[in-house]
Amino acid sequence: MTTVDQLAALRTPAGEAALTAAATLVGDDPLTAATALRAQGVAPDLAAAALTQATLRTRAVAKFGPDAHRMFFTRPGLEQATRAVVAARRAARLAAAGVRHLADLGCGIGADTIACAQAGLQVTAVEADPATAAVAAANLAALGLTDRATVHAGRAEQADLSDVDAVFCDPARRTRTGRRLFDPDTFSPSWDFLLTLPHRVPRTVLKLAPGLDHARIPTGAEAAWVSVDGDLVEATLWHGPLAEVPRRATVLRDGQVTELTGSGRVAAPTGPVRGYLYDPDPAVIRAGLVAEFAATMSGHLADPTIAYVYADTAVATPLARCLAVEQVLPFSLKRLRATLRTAGIGHVEIMKRGSAVDVEHLRRQLRLSGTGAATLVLTRVAGSPTVLVCQRLP
Repeated sequence: MTTVDQLAALRTPAGEAALTAAATLVGDDPLTAATALRAQGVAPDLAAAALTQATLRTRAVAKFGPDAHRMFFTRPGLEQATRAVVAARRAARLAAAGVRHLADLGCGIGADTIACAQAGLQVTAVEADPATAAVAAANLAALGLTDRATVHAGRAEQADLSDVDAVFCDPARRTRTGRRLFDPDTFSPSWDFLLTLPHRVPRTVLKLAPGLDHARIPTGAEAAWVSVDGDLVEATLWHGPLAEVPRRATVLRDGQVTELTGSGRVAAPTGPVRGYLYDPDPAVIRAGLVAEFAATMSGHLADPTIAYVYADTAVATPLARCLAVEQVLPFSLKRLRATLRTAGIGHVEIMKRGSAVDVEHLRRQLRLSGTGAATLVLTRVAGSPTVLVCQRLP
């Protein structure tokens, strides 16, 4: 854990030099790297802190891009921090809605504070942990944003919201030992406190884990799920004037943004397996928008409980991956093995939804030896265990 004193030391000229040297040693054996820094005259404590930061900066590039090399991190802070591309999109939406002064409660290392400040908002950030608050303040300074945002060490419950026109809160969802918390009643600040915020400041946004129980969604709030390159990263509740639709799926893939909205309460039609299978993005599934997606493809489900969509045509869409269905078989190991051997299939990708089959055990049982490749989809069709032999499309 980075302490306030360690952070202060890293921001001195000697600390900056140690960070520069440490950056060249990332990936080396830790003892060897520490010895190399000490050989350059870096004090042991400073060497350890510099190596920790250099390692975290390297990991943080995936979330923050090139800015990561100028920023400071804690391990838990980096894990919970919003990806820069997601934070920037949220900040742009807040700015477009007319928000001018935002309170960021539980700002962590400052990811959303930074994005909102970069979008032109004035931000008052609050963080309960003094060391993490110091890291957030250091990041604002490193990125030249201290004129637009300030960080205060304190509890979110005690923050003065009298002069802000919007609130963003990302409650802590880990214990001090790093264990993830999934029950909203164990969050900090508490779920009960979070529910009071829209009554105090109507334009409130809550960032939560993507496994959010739909039963927890307050009446009138917009619930949005966000994925990045197929990785489901967060759920967000937008309140008051910020709520535009009941449900939203935001899919960021290869630098492009695609959204799907709807009520999340529509049941998709069902029918037989057709020529193409669409596997919807996890944001679409968690948002409950599979029926809305099926409508865009003129498709349907083959089982009302399984989120695979079947259609007659193949259409490229960021909202789902598409496979051509070549064979539909009742699940039988013997029959499946014979079918794959006849087709010369020696390599398979195995997908499953609605199946209890152990994928790796099945792979061993197939004993494949051909040169061809296929995707096997273990699923149910009208309640019956089924395997689809498919080919993935670009």
